[in-house]
Amino acid sequence: MTGYLGSYATLGLLLLAGVLFLAVAFTANRVLRPARPADPPGKRASYECGLDPVGGDWAQMQIRYYVYAYLYVLFAVEAVFLFPWAVIFDRPGFGLVTVVEMAIFVGVLALGLLYAWRRDILRWT
Repeated sequence: MTGYLGSYATLGLLLLAGVLFLAVAFTANRVLRPARPADPPGKRASYECGLDPVGGDWAQMQIRYYVYAYLYVLFAVEAVFLFPWAVIFDRPGFGLVTVVEMAIFVGVLALGLLYAWRRDILRWT
C-alpha cells in the first residue's frame, strides 16, 4: 500500500481488524457462556467478604492520607523524570544548561518537601 492514501488504508484495515476481533470475542462469549449461571447464596448481597457489616456506612477519613498519597505521586513523578535524564546525561550535547534545568526541577520539588516538612504534614500521629 503505497501512495498518498496508503497509510490511511493500513490504518483502516487495522481498525477493521480490531473491531472484527471484538465482535468475534463478544460473540464467542455469548455462545459459550452458561444459559443460567449458578446463583450461590449471598452472591447478590452488598457485602461479600464473609462477615456481616456492623455499624453505619459513614466513616470519617483524615486528610493526611490524601496528602501522603499526593506527596508519593509527586516524588514518583520526580523519579520518572530524573532517571532517564541521568542515563543520557553523559552523551554529547548536554552541558551546563541541562544541569541548571534539572537543578531547578529538583529545587522546586525540594521546596515542596520543605513546605510539607515545615507545616508538619509529614508527621505521623
